[in-house]
Amino acid sequence: MTQPTPVPRDVRPSLLAAALTAAARGWPVFPLRPGDKRPALHREQQCPLTGPCSGGHAKWEQRATTDRATIVRCWTHKPYNVGIATGPAGLIVVDLDQPKANSRSDAPDGAATFKALCERAGQAVPTTYRVRTPSGGEHLYFTAPSGIRLGNTAGRLGPLIDTRAHGGYVVAPGSTTPAGTYEVTNPAPVAELPVWLLNLLKPPKPTVVTPLRLPAVSSSRAANAALERECDVVRTAPPKQANNTLNRSAFKVGRFVAWGDIPRHEVEEAFQAAGEARELTAAECRATIRSALDSSIRQARPRETA
Repeated sequence: MTQPTPVPRDVRPSLLAAALTAAARGWPVFPLRPGDKRPALHREQQCPLTGPCSGGHAKWEQRATTDRATIVRCWTHKPYNVGIATGPAGLIVVDLDQPKANSRSDAPDGAATFKALCERAGQAVPTTYRVRTPSGGEHLYFTAPSGIRLGNTAGRLGPLIDTRAHGGYVVAPGSTTPAGTYEVTNPAPVAELPVWLLNLLKPPKPTVVTPLRLPAVSSSRAANAALERECDVVRTAPPKQANNTLNRSAFKVGRFVAWGDIPRHEVEEAFQAAGEARELTAAECRATIRSALDSSIRQARPRETA
């Protein structure tokens, strides 16, 4: 008779159940470090190029799965927290954050800002599946609209409001951190993303620029090139230098924002994605980017003297 595979003592059945529950909804999951919000998968630099990576390094979004056998094998190995890949899951998750404990600002939290946003739009706060985060914030789940690919945003809807879509993930309910547990506060069905919210989250249409008659250097082209270059620097930064690299790179690009060559929200969103890809937390990225841009904009010299 075949003996069952022994389960390590530190494995928590509740985390396996959380992963299976998410997968049963059609939401692909992947492991996060135990008690943490960061992916538990290997980095590209350490990729063995075997197994799931035999065709090239597979990132967490590619590794996310709803396969029951894979999930059981993974979550009976260690007490991993559970990440939900929002893009493959067809989700848009609105993240309503809390101000940092040491923040000197008296600004309202993300939930209050979102409520005010709904009131200005003449809409009720949507009823949908909600999860409370250990920090006291909330995740509002919505189904993504078909035919439109939305990416992550940081602050586009308002202060302390982020969204997670393609290229992003959220921590699933049932996962735990030293601050507490992610808990479902409203098990309502996941609502469709309201049209008015969709319109606010759509990327701005590119501006049609009339070609100049005389040869000229495009300042916006230079700004976009600098942004792309510095985001690559962040994504490839050594792990222990990721936050410092993000700060330096955002500061370098800040002058283009000061000169009006590129919208600030585009810079923030690009660096947010790059920082999270380098396994910095969303809150850590947001704080570093805003501080670096604020400082850069204050210190920016006029273009002609730079």
